[in-house]
Amino acid sequence: MKINELKSSLTSNKKNKRRGRGSGSGLGKTSGRGVKGQKSRSGVSINGFEGGQMPLYRRLPKRGFKNPFKLKIQNISFKMINKIIEKYKINPEQISEDELFDKKIFKRSKGNLKLLNVGELEKPINLQVSYASKTAIEAIEKFGGKIKLTKK
Repeated sequence: MKINELKSSLTSNKKNKRRGRGSGSGLGKTSGRGVKGQKSRSGVSINGFEGGQMPLYRRLPKRGFKNPFKLKIQNISFKMINKIIEKYKINPEQISEDELFDKKIFKRSKGNLKLLNVGELEKPINLQVSYASKTAIEAIEKFGGKIKLTKK
Protein backbone atom coordinates (compact mmCIF):
# COMPACT_ATOMS: atom_id res chain seq x y z
CA MET A 1 0.00 0.00 0.00
CA LYS A 2 1.28 3.44 -0.93
CA ILE A 3 0.49 6.76 0.72
CA ASN A 4 -1.57 7.89 -2.30
CA GLU A 5 -3.76 4.79 -1.98
CA LEU A 6 -4.89 5.59 1.57
CA LYS A 7 -8.49 6.69 2.02
CA SER A 8 -9.88 8.71 4.88
CA SER A 9 -12.71 7.11 6.85
CA LEU A 10 -14.21 10.56 7.61
CA THR A 11 -14.68 12.25 4.24
CA SER A 12 -14.71 9.46 1.66
CA ASN A 13 -18.41 8.59 2.13
CA LYS A 14 -19.68 12.18 2.16
CA LYS A 15 -21.82 13.10 -0.85
CA ASN A 16 -21.56 16.62 -2.21
CA LYS A 17 -24.69 18.81 -2.37
CA ARG A 18 -26.11 18.88 -5.89
CA ARG A 19 -27.96 22.16 -6.00
CA GLY A 20 -30.63 23.15 -8.51
CA ARG A 21 -31.59 19.59 -9.54
CA GLY A 22 -35.34 19.72 -8.96
CA SER A 23 -37.61 20.02 -5.94
CA GLY A 24 -37.29 16.33 -5.00
CA SER A 25 -33.63 16.79 -4.13
CA GLY A 26 -34.40 19.25 -1.33
CA LEU A 27 -32.09 21.84 -2.88
CA GLY A 28 -34.02 22.65 -6.06
CA LYS A 29 -35.53 25.91 -7.37
CA THR A 30 -33.63 28.53 -5.32
CA SER A 31 -30.83 26.09 -4.36
CA GLY A 32 -30.98 26.91 -0.65
CA ARG A 33 -30.50 30.66 -1.16
CA GLY A 34 -33.95 31.74 0.02
CA VAL A 35 -36.08 34.16 -1.98
CA LYS A 36 -35.07 37.37 -3.80
CA GLY A 37 -32.67 39.95 -2.42
CA GLN A 38 -29.00 40.67 -2.89
CA LYS A 39 -27.77 37.47 -1.23
CA SER A 40 -29.77 35.26 -3.59
CA ARG A 41 -27.95 36.65 -6.61
CA SER A 42 -24.45 35.82 -7.82
CA GLY A 43 -21.51 38.17 -7.48
CA VAL A 44 -22.36 39.39 -3.97
CA SER A 45 -19.65 40.80 -1.72
CA ILE A 46 -21.05 42.33 1.46
CA ASN A 47 -18.36 41.34 3.93
CA GLY A 48 -17.99 44.16 6.42
CA PHE A 49 -21.28 45.79 5.37
CA GLU A 50 -23.23 46.89 8.45
CA GLY A 51 -26.56 47.92 7.01
CA GLY A 52 -25.47 51.44 6.06
CA GLN A 53 -23.90 52.15 9.48
CA MET A 54 -20.27 53.30 9.24
CA PRO A 55 -18.30 50.00 9.16
CA LEU A 56 -15.88 49.15 11.95
CA TYR A 57 -12.81 49.29 9.70
CA ARG A 58 -13.69 52.90 8.80
CA ARG A 59 -14.57 53.95 12.36
CA LEU A 60 -11.16 53.00 13.73
CA PRO A 61 -8.25 55.43 13.27
CA LYS A 62 -5.35 54.64 10.98
CA ARG A 63 -2.19 53.70 12.88
CA GLY A 64 1.46 53.76 11.78
CA PHE A 65 2.84 52.73 8.43
CA LYS A 66 4.84 49.91 6.84
CA ASN A 67 8.23 51.01 5.58
CA PRO A 68 8.63 49.48 2.09
CA PHE A 69 12.42 50.04 2.20
CA LYS A 70 13.05 48.23 5.51
CA LEU A 71 15.94 45.75 5.36
CA LYS A 72 15.16 42.20 6.43
CA ILE A 73 17.99 40.80 8.55
CA GLN A 74 18.22 37.51 10.48
CA ASN A 75 20.62 37.18 13.39
CA ILE A 76 23.11 34.33 13.63
CA SER A 77 25.36 33.67 16.61
CA PHE A 78 28.49 31.65 17.37
CA LYS A 79 26.31 29.18 19.29
CA MET A 80 24.21 28.60 16.18
CA ILE A 81 27.30 28.24 13.98
CA ASN A 82 28.72 25.56 16.31
CA LYS A 83 25.42 23.63 16.21
CA ILE A 84 25.15 23.97 12.40
CA ILE A 85 28.72 22.66 11.88
CA GLU A 86 27.98 19.70 14.15
CA LYS A 87 24.50 18.86 12.83
CA TYR A 88 24.90 19.46 9.07
CA LYS A 89 28.58 18.38 8.80
CA ILE A 90 29.58 21.68 7.19
CA ASN A 91 33.26 22.40 6.61
CA PRO A 92 34.28 25.21 9.05
CA GLU A 93 37.01 26.28 6.59
CA GLN A 94 34.39 27.54 4.13
CA ILE A 95 30.94 28.59 5.40
CA SER A 96 28.96 30.92 3.16
CA GLU A 97 25.55 32.52 3.47
CA ASP A 98 24.44 30.96 0.17
CA GLU A 99 25.36 27.49 1.43
CA LEU A 100 23.23 28.00 4.55
CA PHE A 101 20.29 29.11 2.38
CA ASP A 102 20.75 26.27 -0.13
CA LYS A 103 20.77 23.63 2.62
CA LYS A 104 17.57 25.26 3.97
CA ILE A 105 19.12 25.98 7.37
CA PHE A 106 17.88 29.57 7.02
CA LYS A 107 15.13 30.95 4.78
CA ARG A 108 16.24 33.44 2.15
CA SER A 109 12.84 35.18 2.29
CA LYS A 110 13.44 36.21 5.92
CA GLY A 111 16.45 38.30 4.92
CA ASN A 112 20.23 38.34 4.91
CA LEU A 113 22.33 37.08 7.81
CA LYS A 114 24.05 39.20 10.44
CA LEU A 115 26.65 37.63 12.75
CA LEU A 116 26.41 38.68 16.39
CA ASN A 117 28.92 38.06 19.18
CA VAL A 118 26.81 35.61 21.21
CA GLY A 119 28.39 32.46 22.58
CA GLU A 120 31.90 31.09 22.09
CA LEU A 121 33.61 29.69 19.02
CA GLU A 122 34.86 26.08 19.21
CA LYS A 123 36.93 26.03 15.98
CA PRO A 124 38.50 28.73 13.82
CA ILE A 125 36.11 29.39 10.92
CA ASN A 126 36.14 31.14 7.56
CA LEU A 127 32.75 32.80 7.16
CA GLN A 128 31.06 34.79 4.43
CA VAL A 129 27.90 36.71 5.52
CA SER A 130 26.16 39.96 4.63
CA TYR A 131 26.67 41.77 7.94
CA ALA A 132 28.54 41.31 11.22
CA SER A 133 28.98 43.25 14.45
CA LYS A 134 32.44 44.70 15.23
CA THR A 135 32.85 42.49 18.30
CA ALA A 136 31.96 39.36 16.28
CA ILE A 137 34.57 40.24 13.65
CA GLU A 138 37.19 40.77 16.38
CA ALA A 139 36.26 37.45 18.05
CA ILE A 140 36.66 35.47 14.80
CA GLU A 141 39.99 37.10 13.92
CA LYS A 142 41.31 36.65 17.48
CA PHE A 143 40.43 32.94 17.28
CA GLY A 144 42.36 32.59 13.99
CA GLY A 145 39.53 32.65 11.48
CA LYS A 146 38.55 35.00 8.66
CA ILE A 147 35.30 36.78 7.85
CA LYS A 148 34.20 38.33 4.58
CA LEU A 149 31.25 40.76 4.46
CA THR A 150 29.26 40.82 1.22
CA LYS A 151 27.35 44.02 2.08
CA LYS A 152 28.37 47.02 4.16
